[in-house]
Parts: sequence; C-alpha cells; structure tokens
Amino acid sequence: MSNEVTVTVDNFEDEVIKSDIPVVVDFWAEWCMPCRMIAPVLEELSQTYAGKIKVAKLNVDDHGEIGTRYNIISIPTLLIFKDGQMVKQHVGAAPRATIEDLITSVM
Repeated sequence: MSNEVTVTVDNFEDEVIKSDIPVVVDFWAEWCMPCRMIAPVLEELSQTYAGKIKVAKLNVDDHGEIGTRYNIISIPTLLIFKDGQMVKQHVGAAPRATIEDLITSVM
C-alpha cells in the first residue's frame, strides 16, 4: 500500500509547504518513461520512511503552473521541501541508493 499523496494546485500549499515533515515532490508525467522507472522506488521509500517523510506526486501536464513556479524544465525532477522551503533537487532518473541518500540527507 502506497503512502504517496497526489498534489495539485489546490492542495500544494497544505501538503508540501505547510507539512511538518520533509516532502519529496516528484514532478512527473504519464508519458515519461524515466518517471515510470523511479515510481516504484519512490513508492517503496514512502513506505520505508512513513511518518518521517512524505512523497508527493505532481503531474506536470495537469499542474504545469507549479512546475513553472519551481523552474522544472526536465522530468522526472525531485524537489525536497523542509519547513516550507525547497532544500534539495535532483533531475532525472536515479538508482534507489541515490534517491534514498537524497531523502535521508534532510531527515
């Protein structure tokens, strides 16, 4: 069972900016093969670190204005927010160890 949350224009502020735990925002699109490659890794990590970190999925095709706000020009892009501020960024697909290191560095 996934602990991921879908974020939209309507709930981005509450789910990401106001979160009391760090949030990994996955900027993705249905047609993006590298996005699909990292999706299972993010789902696993959302379970492994449940309660310590939140994994949020944001479809850039449906909510491009948020992608524009954070200068997302390539997907997948992972942004990590802590205390309402973006603190880490990773662009492109990556192995599980790289993504996990990125997540644990902000915990």
